[in-house]
Amino acid sequence: MSKNAYIKLVPASLKQNITVEEVKELFNFFMTNTAKTGEQLSWGYSEAAFPYTIEEKEDANGNWFYLKGKDPRTHKYILVGVGTEEGEDHTHTSYIQFTLTDISTHGDKGKANEYCKYLAAKLKGELHLFNGRVMYHYPKK
Repeated sequence: MSKNAYIKLVPASLKQNITVEEVKELFNFFMTNTAKTGEQLSWGYSEAAFPYTIEEKEDANGNWFYLKGKDPRTHKYILVGVGTEEGEDHTHTSYIQFTLTDISTHGDKGKANEYCKYLAAKLKGELHLFNGRVMYHYPKK
């Protein structure tokens, strides 16, 4: 049974809409920063911080992509997609969805949690974790 985590872009977030390409840019920014950290430490930190390749299938229609683990013993797949949901007051809320498949490993779950927290903090969103808990990264009024 697959598990999902969501980053909802609420009115207090930096953005109210997001595309798959923008999510990929955020992952590229993450990879660049971890590579710089690795250079400062003289250690290959970027490989440990992001042990995936970004893959997209033709039938994704620009709505999702997946992170494919470089070492299948420790990391397999994390699906990442974007979408919108309609609220009770007929407003639309954009979200980023992380999905762990049936074959995802514990390493995938740990990395998915890390990436969710990073993106939620970067976008100042509302993070709904795999375990049902909610973390609020946007400023409260």
